[in-house]
Amino acid sequence: MVITLVVLIFLNLYCSRMSQQLFYQSKESSMIEKCLLASDEISGLEVLNNNTIAGIVSQLDSLTVTRLIVTDHAGTALYDSKDICTGQLVLLPEVVSAIAGNNVFSWQYHAGVMNSRAATPIFSYGSIVGCLYMTEYDTSQGALIQILQRSLLWITVILELVLVVFSIVYATRFSLRIQKIMNSMRIIQKGDYTHKVAVGGNDELTVLGNEFNYLTERLQTSEEKRSRFVSDASHELKTPLASIKLLSDSILQNDMDPNTVREFVEDIGNEAERLNRMTAKLLSLTRVDGERVSDSEIIYFAPTVHRVSKMLSPMATKAGISLEMDLSGDAPILILEDDLYQIVFNLMENGIKYNQPGGKLTVSVSRVEDNAELTVRDTGMGIPLESLPHIFERFYRVDKARSRASGGSGLGLAIVRAIVQRNRGQIQVNSTVGEGTCFTVTFPVFDTEVDKE
Repeated sequence: MVITLVVLIFLNLYCSRMSQQLFYQSKESSMIEKCLLASDEISGLEVLNNNTIAGIVSQLDSLTVTRLIVTDHAGTALYDSKDICTGQLVLLPEVVSAIAGNNVFSWQYHAGVMNSRAATPIFSYGSIVGCLYMTEYDTSQGALIQILQRSLLWITVILELVLVVFSIVYATRFSLRIQKIMNSMRIIQKGDYTHKVAVGGNDELTVLGNEFNYLTERLQTSEEKRSRFVSDASHELKTPLASIKLLSDSILQNDMDPNTVREFVEDIGNEAERLNRMTAKLLSLTRVDGERVSDSEIIYFAPTVHRVSKMLSPMATKAGISLEMDLSGDAPILILEDDLYQIVFNLMENGIKYNQPGGKLTVSVSRVEDNAELTVRDTGMGIPLESLPHIFERFYRVDKARSRASGGSGLGLAIVRAIVQRNRGQIQVNSTVGEGTCFTVTFPVFDTEVDKE
């Protein structure tokens, strides 16, 4: 604001100076023209004296000046319209310069009065015989300059006042908008992630407010997921713990034969193993969320798929599920082998657990342009359309009763998606109820120079 005020002041001074310059040029032209006209008339006189010059001046009706002085070549006044310095030596700067052969003009402006002075040499047969000096006090143009300068001053003052008022209003509004954001931050610090800030406008603060609201939405979503995760984890852990407590109390409070006690202890062991699996998956999911991809290697799908197939064959045989594999389209990808193992294992294990008795699980690998696709297709019960958007959420189960019966924790697909995304891949699912489900995992192909040859 200070800079703007300084600029306005300098602008006012500049405009005032320019207005005076314009009047100066106009007055100079007028005065020099009058001097030349009078000197031409006087130069025709045979004798230069007070009477002859007065006769010529009286004939020049257009010569309206305040004072007129005519001197000889030595600077002695031959004629003075004010009759003050006749016969005296006139050593005014303009007179001296005019006797030297120059046309001279000067002026002064003060308090609404323009004091203009002009002088020209008087020639006779090519020689300078004297000079003509005139002055003019112009109050009309001086008043015009004064009015113009006063108008410029008022305009500058008004603009400065408007600028000051605008700056105060803008600063106040800006401060209020900043205060809104600060108050919203304090509310968010207290844990109210539903709060939104509305700063209004269409500037950088508006963008900041929108980014702030986006951040609070992310925090709210994260907090909801955290709360749901804690609630689901507590619920999932409570069930086997309650079973273990019930079974142990039954053993302690009742007289049982050794076979019954053995069965109860086996059930306790199964529940403990279920807790162990669930804890391991939770730790795995936490590790996947926190780790970054490092020390990746170029590997193919086929070896890992064969290893997982060998591991799950007894489970598939027990459930009457046939395994079919088509790995002819295998392609190299950049991933940790342990990560790929977890992806394949979880998808194939789910394909066996949630398949129909006597069903089929097909695992295939193909290359589509610059991507490698792993497809795991089962002939199971399928997933309802309304459940598809949620199957990758932690602890989500489509059929809760069957999932618990099969030992599922609802964490497998969440782990798979986290690992896939961490390794720059994508996972998609298509399912038809009663026909089966197909998971497709896509990774960029990582060809080496040897592969290309």
